Amino acid sequence: MFRCKNCKTVDRFELMFAPDYQGSKTFQMAYNKKGEIEITVDGYKFVPDLAFMNGFAVCKYCGSIYKWEYQ
Repeated sequence: MFRCKNCKTVDRFELMFAPDYQGSKTFQMAYNKKGEIEITVDGYKFVPDLAFMNGFAVCKYCGSIYKWEYQ
């Protein structure tokens, strides 16, 4: 899990897509055998890490970007 350094909210991965995203926006979230969150977007599956979060994720609650840390 990841926590916003600004508002201290733990991300629940309610993914928001950029307005110019051209894919079908098919989104799924599940836990793998290691207990890690796996996100699948339009068939591409990945385990989010801190680099991903700080590169792409915006906090749903306060709008901060580049402000994530491990929870």
